[in-house]
Amino acid sequence: MKLTVVIVSYNVKHYIEQCIVSVQQAARGIDHDIIVVDNASSDDTVGYLRQRFAQGVTIVESMHNLGFARANNIAINQSQSQYVLLLNPDTFISEDCLNTVIAFMDEHPRAGAAAAQMHNADGTLAPESRRALPTPWVSLLKMLGFSRRYYMSHLSWHQPNPIEVVSGAFMMLRREALDSVGLLDEDFFMYGEDIDLSYRIVKGGYQNWYIPATIVHYKGESTQKSSFRYVHVFYQAMLIFFRKHYGHLSFLVTLPVKLAIYFRAFIALLQMLWQRMRASLGFYDRPAGDAAYLFVGTPAMLQQCRELSRRKGLTAAFLDVADLDALDSRLGAATCVVYDVDALSFAQVISHAAALTQSHPDIGTCSLTRQLIITPSEIIPITLDT
Repeated sequence: MKLTVVIVSYNVKHYIEQCIVSVQQAARGIDHDIIVVDNASSDDTVGYLRQRFAQGVTIVESMHNLGFARANNIAINQSQSQYVLLLNPDTFISEDCLNTVIAFMDEHPRAGAAAAQMHNADGTLAPESRRALPTPWVSLLKMLGFSRRYYMSHLSWHQPNPIEVVSGAFMMLRREALDSVGLLDEDFFMYGEDIDLSYRIVKGGYQNWYIPATIVHYKGESTQKSSFRYVHVFYQAMLIFFRKHYGHLSFLVTLPVKLAIYFRAFIALLQMLWQRMRASLGFYDRPAGDAAYLFVGTPAMLQQCRELSRRKGLTAAFLDVADLDALDSRLGAATCVVYDVDALSFAQVISHAAALTQSHPDIGTCSLTRQLIITPSEIIPITLDT
């Protein structure tokens, strides 16, 4: 088998459904399988996916939340393919993404892992698509706000380039490299395990590469980043990585980095407390319900969305997909553009959203087939007329 796609899920059943659909379209012609490891979700993810993907998707139903590393390792150990792709559930990928990355790795046998060109929820390029190893110096610069070196900003976005760290949101791995350096370190519950594995791949004599194959990552839908637990897990992962790979260095070198980690964690907690205090006093940021939508699709899709907008009281405008080239000039005050993915490919959605110049509203998708509108912050069911 050529490829196994591993997706770890936790309470994001609608996002992972879209992710799987995009993978199935991108994997046509590739001998592949898809393994979903559900980390004891409470939203009936397992039943939901089994009903919609009777074939072609293997679901591992964990009884506990195993964390990202252990859940991925379970699936990797079940797989027998030449390549393994670790993919976040809150992503969707372009139709040519998998072929592009696999073709590159086939031509470069020392490529142990590859990253994709990730786009944020608003279509802009995600800097974490290319990252450097967080050495003590690079880490200190990053935590002091100097991130150009960490994000390897000197590299071209449009050409393959060797990088040091591949993001776990899209991490294509060569089986041979995994057999050589080992799987994800399960000491990391979440965050940091991708950096650790990337480093071990490089130390094992392989290369990590950035490939300009496009995906969208709705960062934050697979994890809740506004909790105290997130702050603890995230910064604890930084400390685990630092102790594992740089603990042998002089105390004078390690102390400033450790202090910077604790300082950043403390600032993050203060910001969280401030937001909660504001909320308790009645000060709220603009809620997702105040979004202004621009629906782009076929007449049938627009008809359904007009009716939905009327029933739900949504602020909305509408654009026929035949006029897609006029999208930039029709944005107006839209905060979210919802694309008809029954009429447009995921690649078209990503390229059009990335090319917008007037503003960068969030990317949403609408599928009458799946009867869902999906945005970075909301899931809106569609009731079809009968």
